Amino acid sequence: MTATSKGHAISARDLLPSGEQRKKLRKIRHAKDLTTRAVVSAAGYGVVISLALIFVFLFIEVAPLLRNASLGDPVSYPVPGSDADTMYLASERYQEAAVRFARDGTVSFFDPTDGRPLLNRVIDFQGGEVTSFGSGEPRTGLVAYGLSDGRAAVIQHEYDLSFPDDVRLVTPKLTLPLGEEVVVIDEQGQALDVIAIQQGATGIGIAASTRDGRLLLTRYASRRSFLTGETEFVRSSYELPAPPAAPTRILLDITMRILLVGDAQGFLHYYDIQQPAQARLLDSQRVLDSAGASVSAMEYLLGTVSVIVGGSDGSVAQYFLVRDENNIGRITQIRTFRSHAGAITSIFPEFSRKGFVVGDASGGLGLHYGTSASTLFIREVSDNPITNASVAPRNNALMWTDGTRQVHYASLWNRHPESSFTALWNRVWYEGRSQPDFVWQSSSATDEFEPKFSLVPLSVGTLKAAFYAMLFAMPLAIFGAIYTAYFMSPKMRGFVKPTIELMEALPTVILGFLAGLWLAPFVESHLPATFSILLLLPVFMLAFAWLWSLAPKALRFLVPPGWEAALLIPVILLTGWLCVSLSPVIEVWFFDGSMRQWFTEVGITYDQRNALVVGIAMGFAVIPTIFSIAEDAVFNVPKHLTQGSLALGATPWQTVIGIVLLTASPGIFSAVMIGFGRAVGETMIVLMATGNSPVVNFNIFEGMRTLSANIAVEMPEAAVGGTHYRLLFLAALVLFGFTFVLNTIAEVVRQRLRAKYSSL
Repeated sequence: MTATSKGHAISARDLLPSGEQRKKLRKIRHAKDLTTRAVVSAAGYGVVISLALIFVFLFIEVAPLLRNASLGDPVSYPVPGSDADTMYLASERYQEAAVRFARDGTVSFFDPTDGRPLLNRVIDFQGGEVTSFGSGEPRTGLVAYGLSDGRAAVIQHEYDLSFPDDVRLVTPKLTLPLGEEVVVIDEQGQALDVIAIQQGATGIGIAASTRDGRLLLTRYASRRSFLTGETEFVRSSYELPAPPAAPTRILLDITMRILLVGDAQGFLHYYDIQQPAQARLLDSQRVLDSAGASVSAMEYLLGTVSVIVGGSDGSVAQYFLVRDENNIGRITQIRTFRSHAGAITSIFPEFSRKGFVVGDASGGLGLHYGTSASTLFIREVSDNPITNASVAPRNNALMWTDGTRQVHYASLWNRHPESSFTALWNRVWYEGRSQPDFVWQSSSATDEFEPKFSLVPLSVGTLKAAFYAMLFAMPLAIFGAIYTAYFMSPKMRGFVKPTIELMEALPTVILGFLAGLWLAPFVESHLPATFSILLLLPVFMLAFAWLWSLAPKALRFLVPPGWEAALLIPVILLTGWLCVSLSPVIEVWFFDGSMRQWFTEVGITYDQRNALVVGIAMGFAVIPTIFSIAEDAVFNVPKHLTQGSLALGATPWQTVIGIVLLTASPGIFSAVMIGFGRAVGETMIVLMATGNSPVVNFNIFEGMRTLSANIAVEMPEAAVGGTHYRLLFLAALVLFGFTFVLNTIAEVVRQRLRAKYSSL
């Protein structure tokens, strides 16, 4: 009973809510439960929907990489100019003008979309008859007619671009790059059966095979007059060793150092013409396996490093020179493409990529890409042999002739031929390399660069960075969490745990900055100290703990239970100081004064910004996450379990190992996987502390490039919608997949551990 201020007695029953009040409270509680359940469910579904939308967005950007090349419906119209056979077709980048070179010397410019004539010119062969035809790299617009009297007509087609009244106007024109229409190649006047022409930095080169079997090389070195400013050409001619069989195709590279000859017996011959007067036949290789097959077409890809060889048996293969142990280039088959149904009659390389279009004698038109080893399509477009084929400079249209006195034009979709499973995930043999390899190198300073888009170095780098970070962070975080939750005094725990959790708020860009500019140079100059600290610190800590256990009880009782960890602070500082102080002495005693140089001498590569530095820096970023979750898991182990274990005679450490760790294992495992997931996605630390070298190894002394860092570095410079841009989104999708798989595995394992030990 209680009393009010007026002295009236009030019973406990009077303080209880009435029936109506209880009913109202139950309704309010039920409403709160429903609201809370709805909010939590909505938040959960929101997270799932957000993840799904991220995946959908990434996939939308990546989807065009999976689309196959396609050819539109062709438009056909009569060949412009004369009815003579077509020797060459090409177009300019805006598809407003194209050019056709005919056998009789007629050069016709026309609109490639409808055949409307724009300009006609006739080359004066000065009495000679056409016996051969050759063209340089498509970008140069350079062509040559070989004549029956040992001369050659050299012409260049160009396009002037202007904007009168803000309207684009493309004006085609012909020029004479050598200053005269016809030049002498063979002083003996023999017919030029095969001819090749190429323009490089040093001038123009012309190679030809004569009717009587000689192989000639004529070079026109350009020289600008100091007084008049006009370009003059200095002519020099050479006779090269004759090939073993009659040539069917000759090629010159843009450096004027390499000459390739394909012959009627299916061989490819390599001449070193760096010094034409001492030109040598260095290598000959059979490139066609079929009996009686001959090299029917042959063209350089962009940059004139790789050569595409087409055979009379319909085979298509890529070759380039690979240096042997004697530093001599050997003709090496790099990859083959799907064979055509008929003999290869025409090969035309792309202007800005490593792709090419192929025409065959059965009327088939094929599109192939070198780096990705892809045959994008082979389509029968005619009942007659394809005599000429060409691809537009922007790779958005094809033109071809088939002996029917018509030109055929079709739009083309082929935006991302560089991407294929082979190019992204397998070893690829890139131009200029001695063997296939995993390489990521998306850009270079030259237009002839072959992009290298292997995702393997980035994926390995991501796992490498995460592995070494976890190797550093896991022992410290988990053991620290166990000690803090189970052995440390509550007052000290209240100071230590918030301090470590506060570390998680430290921006990772600061950690990366410190790692790159301070830690990396420090580790490099104190390598013995670094390894000494890692090895000796645990030893000294255990030694001190053992000595402390031998100390008199009176001394030990001066330290309250749970505060023993504070005694290790001087030990840690003293050990670190001792190791750093002795580092120069250790280098002199054991490593001849430089441990880094010793690494080099024993064959170990050491980069200043390496996985060791990243592991330490990223470990500090990951430790708070693992520590916080693991500490909560250990601290929340039911007290009756630990008290029961201690009551049965188990020591505290036996209780930790037999009871606490098993019960807290789901939480500890979740902490590790969440920490690993964060390490996989970390950007700024690896961006600033790794050197960003995309290598495929787990050497702790070398750097790496991760998926996230690569996206951060290259996304600003990637052209929107281009292959590079979409491959960066693919890298993001791979990274998303990594974290999704890791989190899924973590949840599955956590649930199984929870079910297994829930009965404790």
